Amino acid sequence: MNNIVLIGMPGAGKSTVGVILAKVLGMNFIDSDLLIQKQEGMLLKDIINKKGLQGYIDIENEVNKAILAENTVIATGGSVVYCKEAMEHFRNNAKVVYIKLSYDTISKRLGNIKQRGVVLREGQTLYDLYQERTPLYEKYAHITVDAEGLEIEELMERIRYLYTK
Repeated sequence: MNNIVLIGMPGAGKSTVGVILAKVLGMNFIDSDLLIQKQEGMLLKDIINKKGLQGYIDIENEVNKAILAENTVIATGGSVVYCKEAMEHFRNNAKVVYIKLSYDTISKRLGNIKQRGVVLREGQTLYDLYQERTPLYEKYAHITVDAEGLEIEELMERIRYLYTK
């Protein structure tokens, strides 16, 4: 298993730390949200508006389970944990790392969640989403990294240490 898959809430730093981690470890980097946007030819929020939440999750599942990579850091969208086939694929082909942050930190970082293409059901709050996803992140992760209070460089170093240990 020479791939690293980063999972966690939107705003956890998956894409940001993923690029730096890939550089430091001499690995490739994939942002699965960008693969989805490229395939669909539109922004995540527009895919959700056009195809609905389940339509988006179906696309996310197909795109992620089709990633065949070696020596790669893969930053996923926060909703990938709803994609059972994709998560089984990642668990079998990578070390899955959950970047864990408190609800308060996520809430402060996110700002306008609709602009980011965050998958929220009608009437669902960010807190509801956090409560719903946390056990899924914990279920699928090989490694959980508490990122609370860490700068990006510190987070990257902690992931690197745990991955190479």
